[in-house]
Amino acid sequence: MFRIIPVIIMSSLLLLAGCAATGKAILAPEVPAMHTIQEFGDDERIIDIADPWENFNRSMYKFNYYFDRYLFLPVVNAYEFITPSVVQDRITNFFSNIGELKTLYNSLLQLNGEKFFLTFNRFLTNSTVGIGGLFDPASSLGMEKKSEDFGRTLGYWGVGSGPYLVLPVLGPNTLRSAGGSAVDTSIRYALLNAADPLENIDNGNSIVTGISILESIDLRHREKFRYYESGYPFEYDLLRFLYQKKEEIMLLK
Repeated sequence: MFRIIPVIIMSSLLLLAGCAATGKAILAPEVPAMHTIQEFGDDERIIDIADPWENFNRSMYKFNYYFDRYLFLPVVNAYEFITPSVVQDRITNFFSNIGELKTLYNSLLQLNGEKFFLTFNRFLTNSTVGIGGLFDPASSLGMEKKSEDFGRTLGYWGVGSGPYLVLPVLGPNTLRSAGGSAVDTSIRYALLNAADPLENIDNGNSIVTGISILESIDLRHREKFRYYESGYPFEYDLLRFLYQKKEEIMLLK
C-alpha cells in the first residue's frame, strides 16, 4: 500500500489554492490593502455574509496571496514555459477524467441517477476512446461534463453552509465545503490504496508524489484568478460574497 496520506493532503491543499473569479489585471501590491468595505459604505448585499472568524480569514487571505505570488505561481509559470500547449491540454484532460469519479459517487449519494449515468458514460468513453482520458470525445458526443463534491452532497441533505472560512492555501470555503473536501480527499486516498496500481513498481511512492504535484500545478494553471488583481478595492469582501453566492447557485443545479 502507498504511504501517501501527506501527499494526498498536500495535493488537496494545492488543488484549491485558487478560486473562480475574473477581473482586469493590475499590478499586485507589495503589501495588500486590508481595508474593509464597512469603512466606506454599507452595501449589505456584500457585507451581510456570516464571517465570525474574519480576523483569522483575513490573515489567511493575506498568507495565501504571498504563497501564491512567491511560490505557487512561479512554479506554474515555469510549467507553462517548458510544457508545450498540446501536452498541457492532454494533462488537463487526464486529471479532469479522474475527477469524474468524485462526481460519480456524489451523484449517487444525491440520488441523481441521470447525472450518475451521464458521468459514468463520460468516464467510460474518455477512458477508452479517449485513451485514458487524454482526449475528451465524450463532450464531442454531447455528454456535458458535470461537477459534484461531498460539500454539495451535504447541502443536498440539508446541511447548512456554516460560516465563511479561508483556509491556508485552500482559499475561500465555507465550513460545509471544507468538511466536504476532507471527505472527498479521504475517499480518494481509500480508492488509491484499494487499487494500488503501482504496487510492484520501484519508486511507486515517488511516482505518486510527482503525479499529485503535477495535478496541483495543472489545476492552478487552469485557474485565472490572481489575488489582488481584481481591480476592486475591497476584494476580500467581494470574493466572500461571490463564493457564498456560488455555493447557493451550485446547490440549485
